Amino acid sequence: MAGIYIHIPFCKSKCRYCDFTSYPGKIGFAEAYMACLYKEMKLRGKELKGKIFDTVYFGGGTPSVIDEKLIVGCMNCIRRYFTLSDGAEITIEVNPGTVTEEKIKTYKKCGINRFSIGLQSSDNEELEDLGRIHTADDFAQTCRLIGDVNKSADVMIGLKDQTFEKVERTIRFADSFGVNHISMYALTPEDGTPIYTDYLNGELPDGDEVAEIYDKARKLLASLGYYRYEVSNFAKKGFESRHNLNYWERGEYIGFGVAASSFMCGRRFTNTPDLDEYIKCILSDFYPVVDDEKISGRDAEFEKIMLALRTSEGLDLVAFAREFGKDFNTEYAEAIKKHLSQLDISDTRLKIKDEYLYVQNTIIIDFLKD
Repeated sequence: MAGIYIHIPFCKSKCRYCDFTSYPGKIGFAEAYMACLYKEMKLRGKELKGKIFDTVYFGGGTPSVIDEKLIVGCMNCIRRYFTLSDGAEITIEVNPGTVTEEKIKTYKKCGINRFSIGLQSSDNEELEDLGRIHTADDFAQTCRLIGDVNKSADVMIGLKDQTFEKVERTIRFADSFGVNHISMYALTPEDGTPIYTDYLNGELPDGDEVAEIYDKARKLLASLGYYRYEVSNFAKKGFESRHNLNYWERGEYIGFGVAASSFMCGRRFTNTPDLDEYIKCILSDFYPVVDDEKISGRDAEFEKIMLALRTSEGLDLVAFAREFGKDFNTEYAEAIKKHLSQLDISDTRLKIKDEYLYVQNTIIIDFLKD
């Protein structure tokens, strides 16, 4: 099984923390862009004929900002050029400030069966400070329009003047509208984004404060029935994001659109982030790839370890030995010994203990070998 990712780079305005490839104010280019994206799928479809895809994910940007008919067109192309499994998970990211009843109906009609809603906070002052274009009431209305269909909410921690009490209200608010999944991310102030100024001015909480909020929020989510299956992702049983699980299991996926990444046949490749260049390449029948690398040997091993140790299940040692032809405990004995108190180890599996998963990067780095 494999996944399909579709990048929709348009949005009404760029959030203060956003470092993704997005183009605010260029929605007028959406039809031309999507026509090129359809063509890119047609080009790739020839070489991927026969492969079965289990998930589709529309990300951005803000996929819900463009005309819903363009999403329908994309789903038609996916079904024309690729083979989807029965019961494939098809997700679209939506911003509550761009959703209408007609859009939701159209999304469902074309096969979308999972909605990822960008809540971030239930505090309208925090939303305004982040540059979000929606309110808490908009989120509530979006959930009502979606109804009982599988839905996820994004929650952000590490915001200016944020307390655990505010995070708790946001989590309980999202839960009250029947979400099955919550992605809880710590704000990362990237250089070049407006919110980076807040970081330089010391207006954002430090790492220890964020870690404390995260730990309390993790316990709250558990009490509400959301189990942590990856460091930033919590779900009711059976509602894990299959698309993201495929990433963490180092499964294959193909990405379409500007800046979209792919992993196929041991190769990682990425499309150009430049909108004009992307369109020119597609119109000239060229793949818009700017980075293309074969991942093998130690790099492949480390990817497997890094991705697996982000999850609550950890690394399958039997599968590792089968894939790489070596015993993990012997090969990485030094790193295991260094972090023995932070790891749970059995004959078949190695994982980071629950209380250390939030700081997994400090552990994983020692498994990186030359």
